[in-house]
Amino acid sequence: MAVSRSGAAGVAGGGDTTDDADRARLHKLGYKQELKRGLSLMSNFAFSFSIISVMAGVTTTYNSGLRYGGPASMTLGWLVVAAFNGCVALSMAEICSAYPTSGGLYYWSAKLAGREWAPLASWVTGWFNIVGQWAATTSTDFSLAQLVQVIVLLGTGGANGGGYTASKYVVLAIHGFFLVLHGLINSLPIRWLSWCGKLGAFWNTAGAFTLVILIPAVAKERASAKFIFTHFNDDNGMGIHGKAYILALGLLTSQYSLLGYDASAHMIEETKNADWSGPMGIISSVALSTTFGWIFLVALTSIVTDIPYLLSPDNDAGGYAVAQALYDAFDRRYGSGVGGLVCVGVVAVGIFFAGAMCIASNSRMGYAFSRDRAMPLSRVWLRVSKNEVPLNVVWLSVVVAFVMALTSLGSQVAFQAMVSIATLGQYIAYALPIFFRVTTARRSFVPGPFHLGRYGVAVGWAAVLWVAFLTVLFSLPVAYPVAKDNFNYTPVAVGGVLLLSVGAWVVSARFWFEGPITNVDL
Repeated sequence: MAVSRSGAAGVAGGGDTTDDADRARLHKLGYKQELKRGLSLMSNFAFSFSIISVMAGVTTTYNSGLRYGGPASMTLGWLVVAAFNGCVALSMAEICSAYPTSGGLYYWSAKLAGREWAPLASWVTGWFNIVGQWAATTSTDFSLAQLVQVIVLLGTGGANGGGYTASKYVVLAIHGFFLVLHGLINSLPIRWLSWCGKLGAFWNTAGAFTLVILIPAVAKERASAKFIFTHFNDDNGMGIHGKAYILALGLLTSQYSLLGYDASAHMIEETKNADWSGPMGIISSVALSTTFGWIFLVALTSIVTDIPYLLSPDNDAGGYAVAQALYDAFDRRYGSGVGGLVCVGVVAVGIFFAGAMCIASNSRMGYAFSRDRAMPLSRVWLRVSKNEVPLNVVWLSVVVAFVMALTSLGSQVAFQAMVSIATLGQYIAYALPIFFRVTTARRSFVPGPFHLGRYGVAVGWAAVLWVAFLTVLFSLPVAYPVAKDNFNYTPVAVGGVLLLSVGAWVVSARFWFEGPITNVDL
């Protein structure tokens, strides 16, 4: 695989030279520099790594993986997902190097789809991306609120010991509280946001490393290696018995855990040496998250010895498998589950940082989309504060994420659609520019400093076919017989985004939206 850094030569010598080159490159792409370039490669990596937050992803979707296939589905399924997800990340990095703008995916689609299809391709990609990001923020902060509720429940005696169980309204209020905190963090100057991103990356690395060592060491009862890697759970209580079907559904844990690395692209106009640092941020965050995530997953599964008990809503954690497993491990060793609650707290802090970085990525995407007049009230959302932060769209992201969480009051099943939109919505947005790269732009694509050489097309096709497979897979029923309390809302949610975006295009946007527009003369 050929990887070149020819375009990055001479950058290390001075910050001013780098800034001038970045500004000139952005100007060539059609935009003037409005956001402050204060992020290094490390900072750019930290944003994506913190959003991916494998501790958060694995913990919040572990129940699903345990139910659909169990240990084998998760530990071996992770490796399958990692291989194909790596293709998606590499292809995105290659395109990111060629077009280093905050718009990211929708801008790439416009440049790669060809003149005739550019506006529609850009429009649909952009809406899938931003709705997927809003859903990711919603699911991340709501997962944090649920985890805090479980910590309080276990800390006050557990479900079977008179512990406090928060109502759905209290959980929603906690969710709103965290969203406001994340909005305030994202209202700070970029140097503070950069510091927060680095702290999040450190916490997720150090936290995962600590838990990987601590969990197996504390547990008195541990699963065997054979159980961890080969035990297949088909007793899911959902009426699904086909092993291939169950195994496929179990991939959601791995797929959701490796999501959000487009943040490196959305923060790229604030990153120095953008056409190299952005791609490296994508690749390094995915590579390290994949490695740490698998090790963390194996460590967690090593203390799983009774799957039906951990999934039972009648246990002390109310059916939250990871929290119950950690609590029991410490309780059996020390006669107290406090240590387990501390471990769950470490995960909760990781999710907190992920939520903050989600808002950061949301706001930059919203800012760029508004700059190209694609958002309603675009002139409001593209305004930049005196701290050179797109403040209005930061708080728009907060409000939208809270409104989307209101579905939890009606049905937890409906709310799970948020996770589906977060996963599929973003991956569809990832795949669209890659699809155009390997079809309409196969011969015309001009790579940047980072490229895949002759392997670019093959890797791109692997990425596109994988996302197509996921789209079908996660739209299938998750229980039989299908009823309103187990209905898979994924095709409804994702189809709704497609229908609304295409409908808006046909009715209105096709008459005025032309794709990315230049603002260098504004």
